[in-house]
Amino acid sequence: MNAILDRLAEVAADPDRYVVEWKRTHPDRKVAGVLPMNFPEELLHAAGFLPVVIQENNEPDTEGRVILAEFYCGYTRNLADQAAKGRLKIYDAFFLADHCVQLLGAADVMRFKQPHTPIFFGQFIASMSEPSTPARVRGELDHIVAEVERSTGVPLDHGRLAESIRLYNRDRALLRAVFDARREGRVHLSSKAMQNLVKSSMVMDKAEHIALLEQLLSDGIESHDPHARVRLHLSGHFCHAPKQALLELFEDCGAEIVDDDLYHGRRYITTDVREDLEPVAALSQWYFDRNVNVPCPTRVQHNADWDTYLTKAVSESGADGVVILMAKFCEPHMLLYPELRKALEAREIPYLLVETEHAGLPMETLRTRVEALVERISRRAAVAAS
Repeated sequence: MNAILDRLAEVAADPDRYVVEWKRTHPDRKVAGVLPMNFPEELLHAAGFLPVVIQENNEPDTEGRVILAEFYCGYTRNLADQAAKGRLKIYDAFFLADHCVQLLGAADVMRFKQPHTPIFFGQFIASMSEPSTPARVRGELDHIVAEVERSTGVPLDHGRLAESIRLYNRDRALLRAVFDARREGRVHLSSKAMQNLVKSSMVMDKAEHIALLEQLLSDGIESHDPHARVRLHLSGHFCHAPKQALLELFEDCGAEIVDDDLYHGRRYITTDVREDLEPVAALSQWYFDRNVNVPCPTRVQHNADWDTYLTKAVSESGADGVVILMAKFCEPHMLLYPELRKALEAREIPYLLVETEHAGLPMETLRTRVEALVERISRRAAVAAS
C-alpha cells in the first residue's frame, strides 16, 4: 500500500517530471495542457493526447508577477509565471472551457508567451436553466470536437471516445470508493494522501492510474482510527490544490477531514459520463449532471445551489464543522460566500473561513484559528453530552 501511495504522491508533487518522462517513453504521442474545471478530458484522450490538468507549482512567482494584476488569484498568477519561465513548453496544446475571467487572463498570457502552441477556448453557457441551454451546450461540444479534430488532423473516432469515457468513469468510480469509505469512517487516510489520489489522476495516464488504484483497493487500505478527533468538511478551493502544509495543520490541531467538495477532491470525481448515450451527447449531459451533484458558483441553475448541497453533505458525513477554503480574489466564491455563511448559521453548523494565497500563508495565525474552531466544537459536544 505504501509503495502505491508513494508513487501517487511522487506524481502529485512533480507533475512536470511525469509529463517529461511520459513524452520520452511515448515519442509519437502529444500532451495537452487542460485548464480547470469544465473541459471534457475524454475528448482529448480519445484523440490520442495525454490530457493533463495544469497544476500550480511551488515556485515563488517572479517573472510572471508583472504580467497579471495582483488582484488575480494565486493560481492564475502562477500560471502566468510558469508561462513566463517557459515551464509550460512541455505541453503541445492547451484547452479550456470557460470558468472565470481571471482564468481567461492567464490563458492570454500563455498564448502570448507561447505563440506557436495551439490554444483553444470553449465557451459553455453558464445559465443552466434556460430552455435554449441544452442545444447551445451541445453546439459548443460539437465545436470543441471539431477543434480537437483540427489539432490532430484526423476525425474523432466515436468508438474510441466511448472507450475513453468508460476508462475515465472507472477511474472516478475507484476514487469515489475511497472517498465514500472515508466519509463512512471505514478509511482514515490523511487529507494529504486523499489529495494525492485526485491530483495524480489529473496528471497520469488513466490506465496507469487505474491499475494503481485497483491494486490499492485489492490489497486493502490500512489506516488508523482517530476516534477522538473533530470531524471536518473542507469546502471550496476551485482550480488548484490547497497547500499540503495547510491540510496537515488541520490534522495537527486535532481534526480529521471526513469529506470535501474541493476540485482536487470530490468535485473532480463525483459525476460519471453516461455510457448509454451517444458519446458527444453524453458529454453534453455530463456538463449538467455534475453541476447538480456538486453545484459550482460559476454556474446558475434553479434546481441546484451550493449552500443546499453543502449543508446536506455535512449531514450525510456527520461532520462537526466546515472549513471554507477560499482562494484570495476568487470572485465567484467571494460572491456566494454570504449565502454559504447564512445556510451554515441557520443550521448552527460551526465554520471557519480560510483565505489562501500562492505564497505567504500565515501558518501560525491559521493554527490559532483552527485550534479555536476545534475547541469550540469539542466544548459544544461536551455540553450536549452532559
